[in-house]
Amino acid sequence: MRTYNYSEAKQNFSDVLNTALKEDVIITRKDGSKFKLISMNEKVKQGKSPLEDIKGVNVNVSMKDIIDAIRDGRDERGIDV
Repeated sequence: MRTYNYSEAKQNFSDVLNTALKEDVIITRKDGSKFKLISMNEKVKQGKSPLEDIKGVNVNVSMKDIIDAIRDGRDERGIDV
């Protein structure tokens, strides 16, 4: 993983993009905020979702529980369906 500060990334944007083809790139601002730049080419070529790396959470909730929660929220706000 390669890290650039904002000024470096701005001045060498082509190099930053070329680096992102091979590895993840982090761009940091003076205020400490960080951004991760990754190439989507590999995942698009392979037909994979760019979200596949996000793990799901098993909360063991039934469809009925979800519908009941939505209805309760609507009732509280006075929304007629």
